[in-house]
Amino acid sequence: MASDTEIAKLLAHIAACRTAVLPGARLPLYANGRHFGYLTQANAARLAAIEPSAVVTADRVEMPAALLPRLNGLAAAMGIRVRAEDFDVREDAEGPSLGVLDRGALPSFGVIGVGVHLNGLVRRADGLHVWVAKRAANKKLDPGKLDHLVAGGVPAGYSPFQALLKEAEEEAGLPEAMAKQARQVARFRYNMERPEGLRRDVLYAYDIELPDNFMPHPMDGEVESFALWPLARVAEVLATTDEFKFNVALVLIDLLLREGVYTGTQAEILRAALEE
Repeated sequence: MASDTEIAKLLAHIAACRTAVLPGARLPLYANGRHFGYLTQANAARLAAIEPSAVVTADRVEMPAALLPRLNGLAAAMGIRVRAEDFDVREDAEGPSLGVLDRGALPSFGVIGVGVHLNGLVRRADGLHVWVAKRAANKKLDPGKLDHLVAGGVPAGYSPFQALLKEAEEEAGLPEAMAKQARQVARFRYNMERPEGLRRDVLYAYDIELPDNFMPHPMDGEVESFALWPLARVAEVLATTDEFKFNVALVLIDLLLREGVYTGTQAEILRAALEE
């Protein structure tokens, strides 16, 4: 059984992903009545100064739908740093695409970002092991943090599973034929205040059981190295440190619950926190 201190640490990881209160001081952002984002007062003023058809009132920002194809140009004109990777803009993660917005601008516009994470699992005689990645030191966000075997955003035009297959090959050298064996096990939503702005994330989690002789390799420079950890080590590091990237914690806590690492009242408390 985990200690109360360890359970409190896991609950703190979950709470850290849910620090945003909406709308809070932000203004909901609409296009022809369809709510797709949030703007700070400062960004709302910048947008209105650039594009007078964007109307700022006391409780919202309303823009014409004709501006949706121009979101990236508006972001650039507002001085928002972009990353040359478009994401779909949606009212909710499962809804139709209203347009595209550069990934780097999602937090500034409070637009939903969809991501995928893959638990790479190896079952050995001595128990379950998990592939753990270490993010490259030059990553803009969370450099050096521990991560999943595969993790990434869902680009415009991709489904979560299509994005998973793409990231599997690009990040870890996981062949598509093998990656197709992954199965979705959970989905998480959270609203989080971050230095880059508001993260309104929807995260799809997958498991894949890999052969003992599979060895991932850093392919695109985003990962420094991979290591295969016993599940007990994953649980210990997660419950005693902040070494894992913030949203990785959600997926790993779910994995630990499904593998029976936490039981009884402890499991009930953690599961309830994940599902809030």
